[in-house]
Amino acid sequence: MDTVAIIVVAVVILLRLFLPLTIPYWPLIGVISCLVLDAADQSIFQQFPDIPLDNYQSYDKALDIYYLAIAYLATLRNWTNLPSFRVSRFLYYYRLVGVVAFELSGLRALLLVFPNTFEYFFIFCEGVRARWNTARITMAVALVAAALIWIFIKLPQEWWIHIAKLDMTDFIKESLFGASKTDSWGTVIATAPLVLVALLAALAVFLVVCWLLVTRVAPPADHRLRFKADPLPTELRGDALYRTVRAEARLFDRALIEKIVLTGLTSIVFAQMLLGDGLLSVRFIFVALFVLVNAMVSQWLARRGRSWKSVASELVGMMIVNFGIVTALLIVGDRILRVVDTGLPLSMTIFTVFLFTVITVLFDRYHTVFQARGMVAQLRAK
Repeated sequence: MDTVAIIVVAVVILLRLFLPLTIPYWPLIGVISCLVLDAADQSIFQQFPDIPLDNYQSYDKALDIYYLAIAYLATLRNWTNLPSFRVSRFLYYYRLVGVVAFELSGLRALLLVFPNTFEYFFIFCEGVRARWNTARITMAVALVAAALIWIFIKLPQEWWIHIAKLDMTDFIKESLFGASKTDSWGTVIATAPLVLVALLAALAVFLVVCWLLVTRVAPPADHRLRFKADPLPTELRGDALYRTVRAEARLFDRALIEKIVLTGLTSIVFAQMLLGDGLLSVRFIFVALFVLVNAMVSQWLARRGRSWKSVASELVGMMIVNFGIVTALLIVGDRILRVVDTGLPLSMTIFTVFLFTVITVLFDRYHTVFQARGMVAQLRAK
């Protein structure tokens, strides 16, 4: 690739890695920005013939799972409505399992069976929160919303992308610039514009329905438009909470299992994209050991009075700690157990540490908020 192409790829990848970090604080704007970038990056790459796109599908799915993982972790921090949270958690892990199955098998149909309903359900819930109290979302409302998104939005979209293998940008270009076919009599028929008109008409109907629901069916707004995440209650702020919870928590609990599953499955998707060597069981065990050692180190630091004043400081601090953990595990796996190859490029090791750190740090902090919010609610109910 020439220099310009390398810069373009680097900028797009950095945006796809760091833009999702805005989601916990600006949920709706952050996730829509990631969605737009996800839709646009292939078209950007296509402007540069030197950029290879053979592995684009795996690259795209891996970075999708990454930013959706951060969106899911943001629900631990921000969402106070349990029905919405429970539905979203199911939808996220359902999609994660489907993407892992797709990466292992290469069967595109699996992405139709396991659609990315979580993304639009997240947008729906955050759209409600922008104007209304989310307590209005009952389990029935959450399930109906998820079902409608699943059937009428995600299934057609997944079919379009993964079964029909159509690209919307290319399709629009062909429609606008004379895509056509010839019938048996030799007559040129411009067919694509008709389909484009139908799609635009369907989009117009969808927008009108949304407008009618918001203006005629939905109750009056409960507050002014909000895009920023609601501030945490006073009792859930400050570094002391996180230090105390980690110092006193049991090491082996459901949270540790979930963190292993989340980090492990996400890592498998990235490993298939970057390495594709099929050592999945070994890599999952490696991730499980990393998460366990990471939890032990975090607890040890907390018991020694170490606390992190912000997410940013913890991310930087734990990046350094985790680099040491990963390096030690690689050395043990290669030189002692002979099951892990340490001959990875330094850049790939650094990326692995970055991925592990983002997931584990955000999970630890936001799961602590989730637990503490539940305990506070129980105390107030008594």
